[in-house]
Order: sequence, then C-alpha cells, then structure tokens
Amino acid sequence: MSEAEQAPASVPEVLDALNATDSNGTEVLNATAKFVATPEGTALAYGSLVFMALVPIFFGALRSVTCSKSKNAADMPETITSRDAARFPIIASCTLFGLYLFFKVFSQEYINLLLSVYFFVLGVLALSHTMSPLMSRVFPASFPNKQYQLLFTQGTGESKEEIVNYEFDTKNLVCLLISSVVGVWYLLKKHWIANNLFGLAFALNGVELLHLNNVSTGCILLGGLFVYDVFWVFGTNVMVTVAKSFEAPIKLVFPQDLLEKGLEASNFAMLGLGDIVIPGIFIALLLRFDVSLKKNSRTYFYSSFLAYIFGLGLTIFVMHTFKHAQPALLYLVPACVGFPVIVALFKGELTEMFSYESSEEVLPGSPRLTSFPTVSGSPASLASSMDAVSMATGCSSPRRRRLQPTSM
Repeated sequence: MSEAEQAPASVPEVLDALNATDSNGTEVLNATAKFVATPEGTALAYGSLVFMALVPIFFGALRSVTCSKSKNAADMPETITSRDAARFPIIASCTLFGLYLFFKVFSQEYINLLLSVYFFVLGVLALSHTMSPLMSRVFPASFPNKQYQLLFTQGTGESKEEIVNYEFDTKNLVCLLISSVVGVWYLLKKHWIANNLFGLAFALNGVELLHLNNVSTGCILLGGLFVYDVFWVFGTNVMVTVAKSFEAPIKLVFPQDLLEKGLEASNFAMLGLGDIVIPGIFIALLLRFDVSLKKNSRTYFYSSFLAYIFGLGLTIFVMHTFKHAQPALLYLVPACVGFPVIVALFKGELTEMFSYESSEEVLPGSPRLTSFPTVSGSPASLASSMDAVSMATGCSSPRRRRLQPTSM
C-alpha cells in the first residue's frame, strides 16, 4: 500500500505531528517530521501545494461563470443560501464527530475499504467531468461522436418520476475510461500522484458547481467555518484522530523528500481540499460579481485571488516557523473576505457588492443545496456526486443533470 495516503496512519514514526483537519473534516498542511527536509525540497513541496491549490480555484471560477449562464436547467449548479451556510458548520461538526466515533468503535481497515470504493466512484466521475472540455478540443471534428442516454424512472403513467437522466457521448466515454485507469491505480496503490489527480478534480468541480447566492452568504459560511476550524483544531483531538485514520483523496500532497527519493518519496506536506473549495467558491462568486458589473474588469476576483495566495503563504510561514499543524482557514478567511471588502470601500461599491445576487443570473428553477454530503462534509465530494447517478445525498426531490463538455 502506497504511503501517499498512509503516511499519517501507517508511518507514524515518520511524522511528529499529524495534520489537523480543515472545515470539511480534511487534513490541513503538515510539515513537521523527524526527517529533516532540505531547503530545496521544502520549497518545492510548498510551492507545488500552492500552485496546485490555485489551479482549481482559477479554472473552477472561470467555469462557474459559464455554468451560471447555462440556459439548460439540467446544467445548473447547486446554490447555497444563507440558511444552508448557517447550518453547514453544525452539520460538519456532527459528521466529524460521527466519523470519530466510527473509527473508535469499528475496524479502521473495513471503514477505509468502504471509503476507498466510494471515493473511487466519485473520483472517476469527477475526473471525467473535469477532462471533458479538454477532450472536446483534442478530438478532431471528424471523430464519430455518438450520443447516449441512461434513464431511470420510478412509477408509471402520470406518476412516473425521473430518478436519473444521464446524457453522454463517445468523448465522455473516453474520458471515463481514462479516469477509470487512474481510479484503479489509486485503489490498488494509493499513489500520491493518483491522489492528487482525484483531489484536483474534486476541488475544481466543487468551485465550479457550488454557488453562493450572495456575498453575505459567503461571509456567513466562511465565518462559521472559521470558528469551526479553530475550535476543532485547537480545542479537541477529534480532528487529528479522524485525519490520522481517514484514507481518501480529500487532500493534496507533495513529498518534501522528492529530490532524494524520487516518486517513491514518503514525507508529505499536505493541504486539505476544504482549504481550497471553501475560499474558492467565494472567489468564484466575486468573479461573477465582476462580470455582472459589465466594466470589463476583474478587480474583485484578482484581489481575492491574491488574498488567497497571501493567506495560504501566511499559513505555511506560521506552520513552518512553529512546527505545528495550522487550521488554514484561520488565515484564509480574514484575507479572502477582508481584501475585497477594502477594495469595495475604496471604490465606493460596497453596497453594490453586498446587494448582488448571483442567483439572478441563473434560471428560476436552479436547484439549491438542501443537504450536505455525509462523508467528511466535503463540498468537493458533493460537487463530484452531482456528476454521479444520484445528486446530493438526501435531496428532497430528484433532479436531472447532463454530462456535457463545457469550455473553460
């Protein structure tokens, strides 16, 4: 079994401090280890993590604009309201503590086996959806692209109800095949590269498909998870225990000893997907606000994007200085909210920013988020499950989603 996922659990002698978990129950940055990494190796690991965090935020935000302008109700994103945002930390806390009890009562091996299969399915679908726009450009126009439909219904006659209406084409099948190869690689080897491919796909899908309806909702969500993150990281050992036991591609990892050991390196710096997706959906909201201003400017998007870089850099600096895992949202939330607000104050657009409603740009029938995922509370997991046979777990009514290539 590869140490890309097992480093915290199966090689405790390598690490002095396991990751704390972020706002979605995932692991945060970890740099403290008995192995003394070279300055070059440390810089490469941290730089790579920052780069990998920026990629899904940037492209996910761009794709969220295209997604919000879609005229097809089946392609609508999930909308998070202020009520959803207020409930999120509570539900995430219950989920986290539930996982803690599960790992205490049941065998860690069997739980992680079930989680591996679950994330294998989600990862294949999420990676396939992420690759679709690229494949649309790679395949020549003469490529025989046939259309398919997978339809499940419930009931008969007038009471017939669609459970799944999944439309795809030959290009999507090719994406699915490639993604399945990566999935099998991850399932068998748990290699850190396969983990990162799935993690990037989850993060990009989360930023693209999860939409905050306004800035106030974003502030409620980020503020609530800020308190949640600090409490569970510094107040209890629950997060550390779950992070130590949880095996899933819910984090990005990069080895600090890559220069010494190559692809078989095992001393990882880590960044939880929640530290990407949560600020990322707020940054994507500000990009849609920029677009709504029709000023051919991306001031708020770039200011929040730079704020994210600053906050993540500060997290790494504090963690590296004090040799202790840090809740990244402690630094990311004030930066990502504060920078754009200050810019809006200087430009005299603060009222306009807070009165902006992202939901006005999509169809009235756009689905809203009515439940949260049951595994680690990860928005990336929810976003990827939108591409799967069922939508978010426990939704009150079935919804249709088509898998069609979209442009970045």
